[in-house]
Amino acid sequence: MNAVTPSGASTGSTGAADAAPPAARPSATLHVRFRTAEATSADAAPAPVGADRYEQLLQLLAQFTPVIEALPPDAALADVRGALRYFDRDAAGIAELIRLRALAWYGIRCTIGIGANPLLARMAAQGAPPGEIRSVPSDGGSVASFLARRPASALYGVGPATARTLCAYGLDSIERIAAAPPATLQRILGAKTGRAVYERARGIDPTPVTPNAQSRSMGAEHRFAHDELDPVRRSRALLSLADDLGARMRASGQAARTLTLTVRYADRSTTTRTRRLAEPTAHGPALTAAAYALHAALGLQRARVRSLALRAEDLCRAELAARQLTFDPVDDKAHRIEAAVDRARARFGAGAVHPAAKLGGGPGTGAGAGPGPGAGKGSGPWWP
Repeated sequence: MNAVTPSGASTGSTGAADAAPPAARPSATLHVRFRTAEATSADAAPAPVGADRYEQLLQLLAQFTPVIEALPPDAALADVRGALRYFDRDAAGIAELIRLRALAWYGIRCTIGIGANPLLARMAAQGAPPGEIRSVPSDGGSVASFLARRPASALYGVGPATARTLCAYGLDSIERIAAAPPATLQRILGAKTGRAVYERARGIDPTPVTPNAQSRSMGAEHRFAHDELDPVRRSRALLSLADDLGARMRASGQAARTLTLTVRYADRSTTTRTRRLAEPTAHGPALTAAAYALHAALGLQRARVRSLALRAEDLCRAELAARQLTFDPVDDKAHRIEAAVDRARARFGAGAVHPAAKLGGGPGTGAGAGPGPGAGKGSGPWWP
């Protein structure tokens, strides 16, 4: 029996209730990734789903359940336990309805993973081609079989740096991680991370699907033409994303309390990190400094990055955001310049003015090289 079964396929019956994880429950968590209809394989790099279309797709999911956690720019988690009886279908049947409606109404192919918790649903969807539905049965034997054959890097939440550390100790597969004593993992990774990795290797994820308000966040994504190894180009992309987000927030009179960075790698795995900002802000240099810090903390080194997504979350009205007073003339000048740039963009268009590092030039040359990850408030020329 395959631990992962496409929708409609028989999952068999093992009766292994005594082997089920502690949080055993019906497989009713969906991880839905939206892809344009042009995508024909999991390796394809389709055009990104626009923000308006993404909002419409979240509304489509809301027809089945109110428990939806948006994962911008192109995915979402949905807990459909409350919809099973109403629609008189199992989770795979509801996933099939979502898949068909997204394709018929919006021309979007959905890759859907189904599991007993968000971890298993995410991993079921990994590597699935557009339009396919994959399910992990909830019995303990099927979960263990599904996880055992996967590499350590495939475990959700394990980034490249953590995977390298685990492999250095011979823990190169999820099966070996699950068999390792928790104390060993805690010595290698630290108490909190070691315990979390141990539980995830056994398919345990107590994290609920947390509904979030899409209207209280905004995001942007940069997809590289090729898998990117150059940290300078990645820094330049982060600068561009932070600048665009800041301009959009200032134009709408909003400020962000939280910034989230999502890195998608060549093997289609992702790492997401979130940072609470010192104060609500829509100031470009502050957002850029936070983005650089999130990126540097990942320790990517030679990681092949396919795309970067930056999301400003927990938005509030700009007039309600208190700005800390400073006697730094450089900081004051940066705010005045930013206000002038906003006026120029409002008059001549969004493309009228850009930070210098967004302009032409190869990596490491001229303005195109951009500020390094250590750049931030008061560091270097921000505008041309």
